[in-house]
Amino acid sequence: MLRLAAWLIAVALVALPVVAVLRGWIGADRWPLTHLRATGRFERVDPALVQRTLLPYAKHGYFAVDLRGAQASVARLPWVEQARVRKRWPDVLEVSITEHRPFARWGKDRLLSDRGALFDARGAKVPAGLPMLDGPETRTREVVELYQQARTLFAPVGLQVEALAMDPRGSWSLTLLDRSRGGTATQVLVGRNEARARIDRFVRLLPQLRVNPERHIERADLRYTNGFALVWSKPAAPAKAARVPESPASPASTPWTAALSLLRFPAPSLT
Repeated sequence: MLRLAAWLIAVALVALPVVAVLRGWIGADRWPLTHLRATGRFERVDPALVQRTLLPYAKHGYFAVDLRGAQASVARLPWVEQARVRKRWPDVLEVSITEHRPFARWGKDRLLSDRGALFDARGAKVPAGLPMLDGPETRTREVVELYQQARTLFAPVGLQVEALAMDPRGSWSLTLLDRSRGGTATQVLVGRNEARARIDRFVRLLPQLRVNPERHIERADLRYTNGFALVWSKPAAPAKAARVPESPASPASTPWTAALSLLRFPAPSLT
């Protein structure tokens, strides 16, 4: 019995110092981590923020540093897509970072990376010129696919797809910008069904609809079976107009008009 007790005490005397070192109870001053080595291209990640994030972990020393916790903390920083933290003998804490590359804004406060990952953009400086996309998180691929198709279709007629969204019901809408006319905007309601075909039909008729440089389409509703309806901007008032006799009253005009004057459309299908 005494021999067993002596053996247990001997094991404890050997194990406790090892545990103490690994737990950081002792040895942090003897084996400190004094150098931080960062690898990767830092374009948007703040190196000073990375350093402040890793400092609390480095204080525990080489043997007791929590690499998994340090890695998770760095991965939560803005613009970080992937992080890997390692230690190098005798005093180096090494972090490798891969940044998100933004493809588009998503909703109010997120960005979509070029790999299709959504990440938080709060507190981050968002690059200018990104399109605005939105939709259910589970359908990001569909949103990006239709955006790419729409951008390709509208580019030859000089229009830029500024925004594209899918609502919870699956109905599509987009915003077009005409840079050649001072950045005028057109809101387009596409609906749920045959979105690509409806957009393609609209694009084919746009050259005929944009012949008057003094007016532009403010809103286009493509949710019709055989056509679409448009809201036109009001023509600019002339600087000076000659006074002419008033003509007999005519029926009030409406800004709504069909894509082609010879077509009449039923009520939109709302799909």
